[in-house]
This record gives sequence, C-alpha cells and structure tokens, in this order.
Amino acid sequence: MKRLFFLSALFALVCCSSPKSDMDRYVDDLMSRMTLDQKIGQLNLHSSPGFISAERVTEEDENTKMLREGMLGGIYGGSNTAVLKRAQEIAVEAGAGIPLIFGMDVIHGHETVFPIPLAMSTSWNIDKIERAARIAASEASAAGINWVFSPMVDICRDARWGRIAEGAGEDPYLGGEIAKAFVRGYQGTDGVFDTDEVMACVKHYALYGAAEGGRDYNSVFLSRQEAMNGYMVPYREAALAGAGSYMSSFNEFEGIPATMNKWLMDDVLRKMWGFDGFIVSDATAVVEEVAHGIGDLQEVSARSLQAGLDMDMNSDGFVGTLKQSLKEGRIKEADIDRACRRILEAKYKLGLFEDPFRYLDEGRRTERVFTLENRAFARELAGECQVLLKNDGVLPLKPGTRVAVVGPLADNASAMMGTWTTSSRRDETVTVRKGLAERTQTLYAEGSWLFRDKETEESVRYGMMKVFRPDFQAPGVHEVPQAVLIAEAVAKAMLSDVVIACVGEIAEMNGEGASRSDVSIPDAQVELLRALKATGKPVVMVLFTGRPLVLVDEDRDMNAILDVMALGTEGGRAIADVLFGDVNPSAKLTNSYPRSVGQLPLYYNHKNTGRPHGEYDAYKKFVSCYIDEVNGPLYPFGYGLSYTSFDYSAPRLSSSSVAMKGSVDVTVTVTNTGSRDGDETVQLYIHDVYATSTRPVKELRAFRKVHIPAGQSADVTFTLTADDLKYYNHELEYVCEPGDFEVMTGPNSRDVQTVLLTVK
Repeated sequence: MKRLFFLSALFALVCCSSPKSDMDRYVDDLMSRMTLDQKIGQLNLHSSPGFISAERVTEEDENTKMLREGMLGGIYGGSNTAVLKRAQEIAVEAGAGIPLIFGMDVIHGHETVFPIPLAMSTSWNIDKIERAARIAASEASAAGINWVFSPMVDICRDARWGRIAEGAGEDPYLGGEIAKAFVRGYQGTDGVFDTDEVMACVKHYALYGAAEGGRDYNSVFLSRQEAMNGYMVPYREAALAGAGSYMSSFNEFEGIPATMNKWLMDDVLRKMWGFDGFIVSDATAVVEEVAHGIGDLQEVSARSLQAGLDMDMNSDGFVGTLKQSLKEGRIKEADIDRACRRILEAKYKLGLFEDPFRYLDEGRRTERVFTLENRAFARELAGECQVLLKNDGVLPLKPGTRVAVVGPLADNASAMMGTWTTSSRRDETVTVRKGLAERTQTLYAEGSWLFRDKETEESVRYGMMKVFRPDFQAPGVHEVPQAVLIAEAVAKAMLSDVVIACVGEIAEMNGEGASRSDVSIPDAQVELLRALKATGKPVVMVLFTGRPLVLVDEDRDMNAILDVMALGTEGGRAIADVLFGDVNPSAKLTNSYPRSVGQLPLYYNHKNTGRPHGEYDAYKKFVSCYIDEVNGPLYPFGYGLSYTSFDYSAPRLSSSSVAMKGSVDVTVTVTNTGSRDGDETVQLYIHDVYATSTRPVKELRAFRKVHIPAGQSADVTFTLTADDLKYYNHELEYVCEPGDFEVMTGPNSRDVQTVLLTVK
C-alpha cells in the first residue's frame, strides 16, 4: 500500500490554499509523473464482470489484467462492496496508483426503488424528487458507488420510444426543473462531496428522445433552433446546477454521431453553458460509430476524443488506438492530456485521492440501505405519482369492499419495479395483490396472458436472456389456456363488489431497446377487460406502463382508470392508499396521451401552421388535420383528476405591461369546490404572439403545487420577468423580444384562461 500512503501524504501537503488551485496543483503533479499509457488508461471504462449493458460483457480476468496494467479509469455495473474494494486495492497498487471511479445505473433508487422517472415527474413535486435522489445517493454510496448514470433528461414526444419511461416527459421547462432536482439530490449543493453524495451523470447527450419513429438508437432530424428550444433546456439546467459529468447518446445529429459531435459537446455544453466536468460515452457507443459509416475504430476514436469525449465505455477504442493515432499525427498528446485531466479532476472532487476507500464501508451499507424510513418515503412519493384518468364515482372504495384483484400484473413484482432496477430487492416488493390484501377481503386471478401470440410474449419476457445466452431455454408461457384464465377472473369478479384489473406493460416492455409500434394495451389483456366489463361489476383499471398508451376504448368502457406506471418497492401499498382514499390523487400527466398511434409524435407545445385547425374540431378540407381523427390528445399534458374538484378564476396581472428589466405578478384564484381536502398543481403557460421566429401555441413557464382544504380558496401568484419569456432565436441568441404575450393559467395545458401582457 506504499503508493497509496504516498498519494495521501501528497494530497495533505498541497491542501493549503484555495480548493481550485489545490486541485490544479495536485493534478499537474500527478500527470507529470504519468506515462502515456497510464493517461490513456484513465480514459477507459469497463463494465463489472457479468454486467449486461451491451453485447460486450467483460470477463473478470480481463478487468483484473487491465487493472494491474493501470489501463482502467473506472468500472461500472457492480455493487458488491467486497468486489469493488478488491478492485480498488489492485488499482492503487498498480501503475500510477490512481483510484477507480465506480459507476452504476441508479435511475430511480438503489435497493429502495422509487417510481420510474416518468411516474415521478407526474408528482410535479420538485422537493420530493430531490429527496428521492438524495436517498438513492445515500444507498448507492453505502454500497461503494460514487458515480450514477442519472438523471436521464431526454425530452420525448413520441410514446413509441421505450426510454420515455426514464425521463420527465415532453416539456423542456418541467424537465429542466426536475433535472436540477436530481443533480442537487445526488451531489448536494455546496460543491463538496460527502460520503453519502455521488457524482451525477446527465444523459443522454444529446437529443436521444427525438429518435425518428420512436425506434431506439435511431437518427435524429431537428433544426438547431428546435433542438435548443424544444429539447436542450434540461441538459442546460443540469449543467448550470453543477452536474459533474455527462453521457453522450447513441443517435446522430446533423449527420454526426453525438459521441463525436463537437457542436454538441464543445460549442454548446462547454463553451455556451460553461460545463467543466467530463463526458463519458454510452456503452460501446464509440465502436458503434463504425456502423454509422464514419470510419474504422481508430478513426472514430480519434474524432470522438477531439470532439470532446473524455471516457470510452466498453469499446476499448481509446486504449486500443490512441497511441497509434498519436504516432500518425491524427491527434495530439494535448488531446489525451485534456481528457485525462478531466477524469482526474472528477476523482479529486470525489475525495478519492485523499481516501480511495471512503465509499467502501460495509457498515454504512447495513445502516443506510433499504431502511424503514426509506421505504416509508417510497410509499409517500408513490402516492403522489398515480394519475387518475377517469372516475365515474366508483373511487374511492369504501371500507369493507370485497375486491377481485385480477390481471397478469396484479401480483407481478417486476412490473411494479419498472425498468432499470438491477440492484432492487424484488422479493420484498409490495404488489397490488399484497397491498390490497392488507386492507380488505380480496380474491385473486391471473386473468390472461400478456400477449395473444406466444412467440411475442416469450420474446418480451426473455429477450435479453436470448441475446446474451444463446443456449437459454425460456420457461413455458401460455401453459394455461387463455379461456381458462379469463373464466377464473370472471368467476372471482362475480363474487366481488369491485374489480381491480391490473393490466398494461411489464418492465421488459419499457426502457432501453423496448420500442413499440403499437402503443395500446396488448390484445390478450383487452380480451380480459371486455370479459370483466360484461359481468356488470364496476371495473377499476390499474394501468402499468412506462409510456403514454392509446386508451380510447378503455376510457369509454372502464368505470375508473388509475395510471400507476411502475411505482417501486412500496407500490402496492401506495396504490391501496389511493384506491381507498387515504391519499387523494394529485398527479398530473407529463406527456400527452394519444387517441391513436398515427398522431405520434404528439405534444402540447406544438407550433401553428398557416392553416391551423382546432385540436378537437371535426375534419375540414384544406386545413392541417386528419380525415379520421381529431388533432388533440385523449388526455392533455398536465391532466389529472382528484377526489375533489377545483375551480379556476381568470388570471390577473399586476400590470398589463412590463419593461424588459421589470417584473409582473400573475395571480389566479383556485377554489376547492368539493368535499375533500386536495392538492392541485396550478400551471402557467405563455405564448409569444408575434416573434422573429415562429413560437409554440403555448409553453409551460411556471407551476406550483398547493394544498387547498375543502370549500376554501387559494390565491396563487407567479412572478414573470423577461428571462421567463426568452427563447433561442434563429441565430441561437437567447433573447426576449418586445411585444404581446398571452399568459394562460389552468389545471392542464388544454383548459386554460388567458390574459394579454405587453413587454416593452
């Protein structure tokens, strides 16, 4: 351990002036003693042995060999503290003695799992989202992780894309507020990493959510102006909040893969927004640039480094080719030094040079992970992440109600977890069946297959295993006939007062590599719903999903629809809390829900055409509309019902005009006209009436979640300044232009009232 002691002593010696100069001096000295191979080694990131994140799976002996040679800067995907500690011991004893950084996909919790990010965003509760990230950081850091691949801030307007489940929906302003909350929760706010804080890695940079056709890894076709206004805001806000790292995305933009796109990484992220951390590629993204048709591995590695990429994840392109590119003059040693410095600075900020083992404390894991306190908060947060889409009065359920809990997702712990839960305690997850059984008399039936087609169901359930284990034999599906399952569910329904039908998507239908061309409830489950409706019993559909679905028939036929998405560890109890009225639902959608897949991509903040058409108007020739469908969504952005009702006044301005350097207050009175206390998210939108570039019909610019007792009113006031009215113009200048603005307030993006504001 002599090298470790030397580094620790050196660290203490240089810590005598300002933190920034200390870091510069320390890194300067360290790099002066590093060989070229050691510098390149810091740019190399491997997965933990056996971790599956791409077609390439690292073997243990391969990692160990590279560690001993000082050719790894970090490892990701593992959370076994003993294994990580051993890897760190090898790293600090080898080469330049530089500690590893340990990363992991901590997307919505570590062992205590919170709602998937899309569900979390429907709470519109920024404080609680930040607290969830704080708990996730505490748990992950207790397992030895100091770097998390989160938040995912990709804006998505197309429900076909599976990774929509990992983001905050379609709106850039809301996405930016949530991005900042995640960064603060993971990293803290004082710029110093304590041992219960981790470095955030903002992903996927950039524009990944705009993949053409909603097909994962696909090309992106946007103008720079639309990219900056419609998609880039959350990336910007995360940078301004101090995020320590970014992850490049798989897609191309303007004909250049994002992982080698200098305009994205250097011109915008670093120069325009001032980001000073490091950028890592997504898994094997560097070698995948070869398939884009850019060049061989040596060429794409050199171009990625020059464009601003600092760390190569699982491609071995940097360690395998950069020395040769340097010899051939394709790159300069300064390019390697620049990237190496950024990696070393991240490790310095995390305190790893002072103590490489500061995150590797087995005792902390026992004390801080999956605690009763963490699980209680998971239940509380999940209670705010359930969107009531329809209710004819059947909800809330009365005490003593006999409930039939049916459907293939009613007792499915994996579906409750959602995508990206590699470290979760699945066996201790509370399903809907369990959560309701703790509250009332229940009968259970599986009810149906997932899909009518057996091959489709096998592929969905076991697709990952089939890819990475060619000899894998899928367990039997469809062993019980569909008719038998439905008959059992109908029989249980007839013995009950209310049917709770748990249907939708299992976890494997969301996330990476899970695009769908048909975003409706699968056919076998639709058969179940029809049979349950035919019983005449009230049917409450509890919808599991990671994306907006087409629900036109369900909206017509079901007595109530509760969209729970995937709520995590305590989801079953949280669903029971809402169904029985202990929690009054307050969640609101962060994506527009389409009436048909042909409307996609669908988003509220679209632009007008020269021949506009009302969103819900009937077909008319020679205007922008469909023959066979209205333009508007089934459920608009910002929509969500409650067990009470709210009435909105028209918005009132403190002044009808405002100077560029002034401010104006916008006040709306919201009255709880029902019989229950409730929480309401009041939303404010703007529309720039005339601008030098076309602007959306409305844009969210503020929101506030308020608690209003039954029968009482609350005045909600928002203060607007010119900064709130800015956009990127055609020259990509961030400006507020004088003129008239429509200011709108309401409970969702559709049902708003308007007042006119003039900016002078």
